Amino acid sequence: MSDYDQLFAALSAILRRHAQAMSIRTDDPGHLYVELAPAEPKAKPRFFGAVQTKKSYVSYHLMPVYEDPGLLDGISPGLRKRMQGKSCFNFTAMDAALLDELDALTGRCAATVR
Repeated sequence: MSDYDQLFAALSAILRRHAQAMSIRTDDPGHLYVELAPAEPKAKPRFFGAVQTKKSYVSYHLMPVYEDPGLLDGISPGLRKRMQGKSCFNFTAMDAALLDELDALTGRCAATVR
């Protein structure tokens, strides 16, 4: 198993843990996509988060931080340094402390959409 495969597995486990009441739209090697059930009968599902293996990193997308940037208040400089754009975190290596922090952030995000 490559380093990126291990990283993908760890990040996917975080997303799955907090997405139990959500739908998994895509669950393929290197790509996990989670969405929220529609709020209204004719509405479309909303994107919650995803994990994707790219060529030189593994990305972790978390849409609630885009919709409510206040969720990022208090995150460490180390996790903020991993941000690409407003709702994506890119990882190239395992970092237990950052993964724990991302786990907590994902939990806060999941709590806001329930």
